[in-house]
Amino acid sequence: MGASVSGGGRQAGGGRRARYRPMAEINVTPFVDVMLVLLIVFMVAAPLLTAGIQVDLPKAAAQPLPQDNKPLEVSIDQNGAIFLVDTEVQINELVPRLTAIAGNARDTRIYVRGDTRLDYGQVMQVIGIINRAGFTRVALVAEQR
Repeated sequence: MGASVSGGGRQAGGGRRARYRPMAEINVTPFVDVMLVLLIVFMVAAPLLTAGIQVDLPKAAAQPLPQDNKPLEVSIDQNGAIFLVDTEVQINELVPRLTAIAGNARDTRIYVRGDTRLDYGQVMQVIGIINRAGFTRVALVAEQR
């Protein structure tokens, strides 16, 4: 039965004091706290980064197309208003604005987003105007099931 009466390995009567050694472990708790806060911030901010025009897209079982560069988006809302990216344009202004953005690159990918409540003829009219302007890579956008 060995018990020590003196506290913590120190000698009574002014002997050597115990040395405190620096802790050699990394405290990851603050790192984890910061990462969780960033995760929450990005989870809240991610839905806000989608397209600014509210369009109810139809559902489709097709696989998404591989993307080589950022496409231009033409959206048609339920009232028939046409938007190029986030700017509303009239149908007669669509081709000049597309040409101004794409320049001579007629192979620029253009995505047409049409609301499900919209008449199919209006969507086809917009696609036809874009095709007649010489843009050959026009695709319809739908949500996956």
